[in-house]
Amino acid sequence: MMPKKILTVDDSKTMRDMLLVTLKKAGYDVVQAEDGKDGLEKLQDSGADVIITDINMPVMDGFTFIRECRAQAAYASTPILTLTTESSDAKKAEGRAAGATGWIVKPFNPEGLIRVVEKVCP
Repeated sequence: MMPKKILTVDDSKTMRDMLLVTLKKAGYDVVQAEDGKDGLEKLQDSGADVIITDINMPVMDGFTFIRECRAQAAYASTPILTLTTESSDAKKAEGRAAGATGWIVKPFNPEGLIRVVEKVCP
């Protein structure tokens, strides 16, 4: 069986690398993007079973990225998790309205992250 593919979208190379190590160790294929625009290009190139995105990024923020993904039939129901320092109810509501599946606050717990990924993409 092919491993599930996860697209991580974050402007912080350190955060992308932490996600890469955590997800690869759990057996996932990982594609990295540095902002929403790059994320959309990577989706076109390689697709994804799950998307993990930051919210505050240059070029294209996470909310815009999520809305752009949801506008494409191929990603209308793909699980999209936000991984961000934002934790206000207003930001979470904006994320839900954009189409986010779940919300994880940085810094993340590796085991907790894997549990959430397994829950949204068994």
